[in-house]
Amino acid sequence: MCFCFVDVDECAMRKDRCGKDFLCENTPGSFKCIPKQKCLSGFTQDAHGNCVDINECSSLAQPCSSSFACVNTVGSFNCQQKVLVCNRGYHTSPDGASCADVDECQMGSHACGVGQICHNLPGSYRCDCQTGYQFDALRKVCTDVNECWSYPGRLCAQTCENTVGSYLCTCTAGFILASDQKNCEDINECDQKPCSQECVNMHGSYQCYCRQGYYLHEDGLTCEDIDECSQSIGKLCAFQCVNVVGSYLCACPPHGYVMSANGHTCTDVDECKVGSHNCSSEKTCFNLQGGFRCLSFDCPHNYKKVSSTYCERINCAPNSFDCQNSPLRITYYTLSFQSNILTPAQIFRMGPSPVYAGDHVIISITSGNEENYFSTRKLNSFTGAVYIQRKVREPKDFLIEVEMKLLRRGTVTSFLARLYVFFTPSSI
Repeated sequence: MCFCFVDVDECAMRKDRCGKDFLCENTPGSFKCIPKQKCLSGFTQDAHGNCVDINECSSLAQPCSSSFACVNTVGSFNCQQKVLVCNRGYHTSPDGASCADVDECQMGSHACGVGQICHNLPGSYRCDCQTGYQFDALRKVCTDVNECWSYPGRLCAQTCENTVGSYLCTCTAGFILASDQKNCEDINECDQKPCSQECVNMHGSYQCYCRQGYYLHEDGLTCEDIDECSQSIGKLCAFQCVNVVGSYLCACPPHGYVMSANGHTCTDVDECKVGSHNCSSEKTCFNLQGGFRCLSFDCPHNYKKVSSTYCERINCAPNSFDCQNSPLRITYYTLSFQSNILTPAQIFRMGPSPVYAGDHVIISITSGNEENYFSTRKLNSFTGAVYIQRKVREPKDFLIEVEMKLLRRGTVTSFLARLYVFFTPSSI
């Protein structure tokens, strides 16, 4: 049989009987009490009771400031100033504990040229060209970039203008630069009312138009009245054209006419029909173009009135030679012509009715032809005619007497036609 024995550490189990001034030291199967020694400051007692130096540099959390190094000594320690050697581009930090980067850009110690931008780097710096510039390796300087040449048609919608370090977009006349400073928007010039009348906006421009009756002046802006009366190729009005602003009006003579419904021609007023004449009851009203005449159809002595325009001779006494030679019948006729009638022109025929074989007539003008405007002509043995042989150039009234002598079966009989001939203006 074998028996094993395990030592009991009385010191660890605190079963020793050492006092406070003694240290307990375990021994195999027992323990012993060793008197404590008193250690000076900076020392500590080890397990055997010996006083050993304390290393404050490792035992203390921060025995010295960051700019000093800790040096242990017997029973104490020293703080000694650190000596740092920093590389180029660095300098000692304010606390002396580390090397900090030198910001050459901020300190102005860089060598960047005009137009270059300094960028700080750890221990160094870099010179870059500003936006709108490019580096000229030959001259070692930054030169302006002409963006308009470098990016044609991509920067501006219309016109690109280079500037130092940048560029500007501009627009041609009629456009304005958009908010993006690149595209161009059409200007509505009509909002500024440049035209005197009508304005139509167009892409990049505008056009002025005039209302009917106006024409556009050479300045392209102002509308001026057209004088239709003087500029018209054709005749606008039958009588008179009156220009008004933007148009024209047709006018008629102040008396004797009224404007037709078409606004261009004049219509004669029949004063005789409407009763606007001033003829007396003893006279007959005869209407003319633009007026009227009060005519007398009275019968001479020894004649009786058979109708309003027809007088017949009363029977003559057997011994009254003058009565027998006077016209058997007097008849009134009214004729009206325009003053521009072509001449010669036949205006009246005269002959017996009925006609018998062997009849022969002689036609002559007995009065009213002092200016020789009229003439007679024999058409055949029983018919004669009255002609206008000279142009009547202005309105004029005539009363001519035309006598027809009829030779029938050996007897001569005369008849008288009193012709009221009126020439009216030709411009209506």
